[in-house]
Amino acid sequence: MRPTLLVVHHSHGWRTTRMAEAIISAAVGTEAVSVIARRAADATLDDLSAADGYLFGTPETFGSLSGMLKDFFERTYYPAQGLLLGRPFGIFVCAGNDGSGAVAAIQRIARGYCWREVQAPLVIPSSAVELRLAECEELGTTMALGLAMGVF
Repeated sequence: MRPTLLVVHHSHGWRTTRMAEAIISAAVGTEAVSVIARRAADATLDDLSAADGYLFGTPETFGSLSGMLKDFFERTYYPAQGLLLGRPFGIFVCAGNDGSGAVAAIQRIARGYCWREVQAPLVIPSSAVELRLAECEELGTTMALGLAMGVF
C-alpha cells in the first residue's frame, strides 16, 4: 500500500494555489504516494490522520501564516494530541517579504504536534512564483519519494 501525502494550503489569490498545484502534480506524477489535496478551510482531522506526511502552504500574511491555515491548525490541534507523533512535514510560502514569520509560526505549531520537519522550507517571493515552479515540483517529488522509500 502506498503512503499518503496531505497537502494543505491557503491562498488569497492565485500564487500559493499555483505553488500547491505544482507540488501536487509532481507528487502524483511519482506514482509513489496517494495524495490528499485540501484547501485549509476544507481540511479536517480525518485528513491529518489518513496521511503519513504533510506539506503546508501559505501566503505570508502580516508577516505570518494565513488566518485560514492557522484556523486549520486550531481546529485539529487538540483532537490530534498524541495521535500523529513524529510524522514528517514540509512548508511552502509565497512571500511578500522574506517569509520568515510564516515559516517560524508553522514550525512552532508543528512542534506542538510533535512532527518532524524533513524538508527545508520553500519560500518564494510572490513576484517570482511562475519563474520558480520547478522548485515546487522538486518539493512535491522529494516528499513523495521520501515517504515511499521510508526515508522520512
